[in-house]
Amino acid sequence: MELVNNKYVMSGGIDPLELCKTYGTPLYVYDASVIERQYKRLAGAFDYPKFKIHYACKALTNLNVMRLLRQLGAGADCVSVQEVQLSLMAGYKPDDIIYTPNFASVEEFGEAVKLGVRINIDAIPMLENWGLQHKDVPVCLRINPHLMAGGNEKISVGHIDSKFGISIHQLPHVLRVVENQGLRVEGLHMHTGSDILDVDIFLRGADILFEAARKFPDLQYIDLGSGFKVPYKPDDIETDVEELGEKLSARFAEFCKEYGRELELIVEPGKFLVSESGYLFARCSLVKQTTSTTFIGLDTGLNHLIRPMFYGSYHKIVNVTEPTFKPRIYTVVGNICETDTFGSDRRIAEAVEGDIIGFYNAGAYGWMMASNYNSRFRPAEVLIYKGKAHLIRKRETIEDLVRNQVAVEGL
Repeated sequence: MELVNNKYVMSGGIDPLELCKTYGTPLYVYDASVIERQYKRLAGAFDYPKFKIHYACKALTNLNVMRLLRQLGAGADCVSVQEVQLSLMAGYKPDDIIYTPNFASVEEFGEAVKLGVRINIDAIPMLENWGLQHKDVPVCLRINPHLMAGGNEKISVGHIDSKFGISIHQLPHVLRVVENQGLRVEGLHMHTGSDILDVDIFLRGADILFEAARKFPDLQYIDLGSGFKVPYKPDDIETDVEELGEKLSARFAEFCKEYGRELELIVEPGKFLVSESGYLFARCSLVKQTTSTTFIGLDTGLNHLIRPMFYGSYHKIVNVTEPTFKPRIYTVVGNICETDTFGSDRRIAEAVEGDIIGFYNAGAYGWMMASNYNSRFRPAEVLIYKGKAHLIRKRETIEDLVRNQVAVEGL
């Protein structure tokens, strides 16, 4: 969304204010052209021939977004069997889906096996049980390289205290289990977490995985996860994917020569692909002046966009209705019966009741982490595709809130 002739305009010249009139607020809007741009940028950064992007669909599982990425050539990275089912519904082939759960039950693993997808195991106890039930099913192993890749503690998952993955220091134990159970290990995987700031740290993790890979002679692929950072603020730093692609392609090709054959190289971006495509639009319900603060109160809250409260994440906030008014200092808050502050002391064009307020970088983990807290409805979703706006999820109704409730006789 850009400011053109003192008016905010979206892809194809679409007016976000008209979208809000048509579909109401709060409203999530995604721009397909941005998703395509991000996919092609990442794909073009790697010149290794057997390179594959798997979309980390936990970022946004609307089937239309998943279909778009499949058409672009992506596979799917899934962290639950439900995401596997959605990926299959979106047209992904089982072999293009990697199932990487955390603390999933034996039963859920069994469901994934029946669906025929690639299995990624991140705990030795599950690996020890694998040969008893699924000996003929090859597995990938998620290794924790014990690296801090950037971001805060809630989104960094490769450090030594993380619940994710099998410690690289437990590799001798893993090798004994694999040999004892007669398991087929077809892949190795790591994911260090979001907001990678230093390409060299990511490459160091890759080297750790390459060294481990030499102990597994039958690998088909190595999956290096993702965590590529996108910019949130003006002049914000981001992962240099071009530098990463150049260096990692060369290093992986060199490793494959040493290994003896060409393996598939996989990465799993989620936020990188969809974050910048998304916007959340909300309506100013009240401007409230207190003794120390001026609040813009919205018709949305942490029930629709929890990232600022949960992660402390930054989202650019603008007055879409009157972008040229003189800026004032506001604290932007939601309508939930909790402290749900989206941003404090922000310079925003002067707002009045009824103005549409827009949040940038809302494509990843926005709608997906939304809830019905305070019994409020989750928003509608719109996709701008080939210059036209398409409703891709209806706003919830009171019927949706009670659909699965069961009445007790006599009450």
